[in-house]
Amino acid sequence: MEIQSYSGGCFPEVGMNSSHCREMSWIESVLYVYMGSGQPIPVTDLRNRTTSMDTSNKVTSDYVRRAIPRDVWAEIFGWLSKPDPGIMILDPYGGAIYAVPEAATLFPHRGGMLYNIYYMNYWAVSSDGEPNVRWIRDLYAFMAPYVSKNPREAYFNYRDLDLGRNVVVGNVSSYEAGKVWGEKYFKGNYERLALAKGKIDPDNYFWNEQSIPPLVHESNFPY
Repeated sequence: MEIQSYSGGCFPEVGMNSSHCREMSWIESVLYVYMGSGQPIPVTDLRNRTTSMDTSNKVTSDYVRRAIPRDVWAEIFGWLSKPDPGIMILDPYGGAIYAVPEAATLFPHRGGMLYNIYYMNYWAVSSDGEPNVRWIRDLYAFMAPYVSKNPREAYFNYRDLDLGRNVVVGNVSSYEAGKVWGEKYFKGNYERLALAKGKIDPDNYFWNEQSIPPLVHESNFPY
């Protein structure tokens, strides 16, 4: 397991020192995280939209409100040693994030949140990605007791169609069906977003599998 560091810090609790670190710019880290250290892709290729990196990936996310026990982390590290493993990135929360009320913006994951977990696995498009996808799904299932609940929260920018897809009824995405994924991403703000979509795009012209449904048609209202 390779550890990246941008400060040259030392973490004796996990047996880490500066020899385990690799210093790089932020933009270099983008390629490193997605492609690994063995990929000969220059940073300049990020500006070339016709360049194929020849990889596919699967991502999902979780939020953690209570510290995960030490013995559970020992099991998690075992997942990272399994065949066809992906990566886990922990993004710490707190500070100014806590200062903004949950309903003030569409982003609700604020007070009391310790960190976000980003799960990712990638593979060459020429290979069978089923083991890599299964690794993500199995680890996600394992983590269920240790992450947020009711709903099990997720970060919208790490979209995962396993969380649910829009159900189209009469050419319009169903508000009720969209709750399956919408409340994971937006919690109580999902309804407000749907009402806004109803004013801006009532005919649901701008659509994808997890686009906000318009809350204007009588069959879509929650009351």
